[in-house]
Amino acid sequence: MDDLLTIAGKAYSSRLLVGTGKYKDFTETREAVVASGAQIVTVAIRRTNIGQDPKAPSLLDALPPSEFTYLPNTAGCYSADEAVRTLRLARELLDDHRLVKLEVLGDPHTLFPNMPETLKAAETLVKEGFEVMVYCSDDPIQAKMLEDIGCVAVMPLASLIGSGMGVLNPWNVQLVRDAVKVPVLLDAGVGTASDAAIAMELGCDGVLMNTAIALAKDPVKMAGAMKKGVEAGREAFLAGRMPRKFYTASPSSPTTGMIGS
Repeated sequence: MDDLLTIAGKAYSSRLLVGTGKYKDFTETREAVVASGAQIVTVAIRRTNIGQDPKAPSLLDALPPSEFTYLPNTAGCYSADEAVRTLRLARELLDDHRLVKLEVLGDPHTLFPNMPETLKAAETLVKEGFEVMVYCSDDPIQAKMLEDIGCVAVMPLASLIGSGMGVLNPWNVQLVRDAVKVPVLLDAGVGTASDAAIAMELGCDGVLMNTAIALAKDPVKMAGAMKKGVEAGREAFLAGRMPRKFYTASPSSPTTGMIGS
C-alpha cells in the first residue's frame, strides 16, 4: 500500500483504470470491473445511461459511486465545444463531479486525438474548475503544454483505440513520461496482459483500457489477467531491470571458487 497512484490529490491502490462500454450487459460490466481491481471507471456520457434516461437501466446501479470513482469521458466528441458541453452535463448528472477524461477525436476512422481542439477544450475546462485527465498523442511537447494548462494527468495512446496493437512507440511514451511531472497513464491500444506490463515497465503511472477486456472471450478472466499484468509491470519498473548487453554473454552463476579451480 506504499506505492499509490495519486491523481488530483486522491490516492488509489490500483493503477488499472477500466472502461464500462462494449459489455453484453451491466452485470458482466460489474463482474469484470471487480475482477480487474480497478477503483476508477470511465464512462462515455454520450453512450451510457447514468441518469439521462430515468426509465432505462443505469450504470450507477451496477457500479455505485460509493464504491468506484467515476471518470466521465467525452468519447464521440470531435470539437472542443462538444467536449466541454458533454462534461458540463456530466458534472450536473454526477452532483458537481469534477474529475473528467477529455478526449477530442480527429476523425471517426482512426479515432486519433485532435490536439489543437484538445488543448482548447482543456484550457476552458481547467478554468471552470474541472480536474482534467486528457487523452493525447504520444508527443512530449504537447503533453507538457497540457500539464502547463493545468491538466492533472496526460494519457498518450499506445496505438489506435480498440486496435489491440499494443505499445507501438515505446520511445515516445518514455519521452512523455520524462517531459511531465503529472501522472502518465497509457490509454488506447492495449490488447492483452503483456501490453499492460510493458506500459508499466516503461514507467507509466497507470493504464486505462476497455476493449481488451470487454471483447475478450472471457472478459472477467481477462480483467483478472490485466490486473496481474499491471502489477507485475509496476514491480519490474520499481525493481530496475538489468542492463541490456548486446553480444555479451554473462554466466548466471559465480565464476570464482569453482570446484577444481
